Amino acid sequence: MHTDLCDRFGIEFPIFAFTPSEHVAAAVSRAGGLGVLGAVRFNDSAELDETLTWLDENTDGKPYGVDVVMPMKIPTEGKSVDLKAMIPEEHVSFVERTLQQLGVPPLPEGEGREGVLGWLHSMARSHVDVALKHRPVLIANALGSPPVDVIEQAHAAGVAVAALAGAAKHALSHLKNGVDIIVAQGYEAGGHTGEIASMVLTPDIVDAVGPDVPVLGAGGIGSGRQVAASLALGAQGVWTGSMWLTTEEYSNLNTNKGMTEAFLRATSSDTVRTRVYTGKPARLLKTRWTEAWDADDAPTPLPMPLQNLLVSDAHNRMNLHGDPDVVSMPVGQIVGRMNEVRSVADVMAELVQGYEEAVARLEKIRG
Repeated sequence: MHTDLCDRFGIEFPIFAFTPSEHVAAAVSRAGGLGVLGAVRFNDSAELDETLTWLDENTDGKPYGVDVVMPMKIPTEGKSVDLKAMIPEEHVSFVERTLQQLGVPPLPEGEGREGVLGWLHSMARSHVDVALKHRPVLIANALGSPPVDVIEQAHAAGVAVAALAGAAKHALSHLKNGVDIIVAQGYEAGGHTGEIASMVLTPDIVDAVGPDVPVLGAGGIGSGRQVAASLALGAQGVWTGSMWLTTEEYSNLNTNKGMTEAFLRATSSDTVRTRVYTGKPARLLKTRWTEAWDADDAPTPLPMPLQNLLVSDAHNRMNLHGDPDVVSMPVGQIVGRMNEVRSVADVMAELVQGYEEAVARLEKIRG
């Protein structure tokens, strides 16, 4: 399992792992892949700086990446605009009423975090500034192309830029803006995702961008044979995310044990694509919380970043409550295969072994 991306980034396997956990990211990088830390959870640049320092010191000199959430078009935000004042009272009342009906108590006095600032454009820019003071080899953007000046900033620091695409036309737009690597994220994927499945999307994007542009297949990848399938479709590597949510490194530090239980018991049918998490279509675990937003009396989700601000406190409350029936977490359809807690090293080893076995089967068929 070796492609040009391995040489480009100094990694053993072209397995890119998006994760909100620095412990998972470090373990993936140490095991030969490229751990990519999701920065959206950081409301404080100093906290991100401290975490990246930890990554610098705990990856055995191996490379890693950082993922930000930054729309190319700058939304209205800033000190002159009170975003919370733009949230209708109808939505606030619905969220509180729903949490009460689901048995989710308020946060204890003094607990909780201020909104979800990491979803704001200005905060994402500060995330890039902080990241480039460390040693990432990749800056990825979960919302397509970052602004061109941010791409140029990364390139000036010798850092590659990746962007997620849900259609071939999006991939071509990313290239025009200067993006180096396209992540072809299929409909099956967790988080923000489009409407085209990976089996169709990956070759569409590979053909559209041409042989000189590396593409990472994403969505529905949780085994070595699925890695082999993605590479067979023309990708030079894979972008994985959901499968790391049930690793020991993530679960042992995750205070919401109900979330781990929810993942372990879920099937591939237990996800839903909805706007309730961020305001943009994203695939989440199907729970009583997501079902409440489908009720006849539920309001329409707000656009990003207002929906983030609306539900951020609710997410904190649900996480602390720990009820597996009431969680809010992005996860892909691959959740049906996430049925045991394993170490990152074991998962990586199985991916490589499964890939080799799949390739061997194909060789045997070819005769």
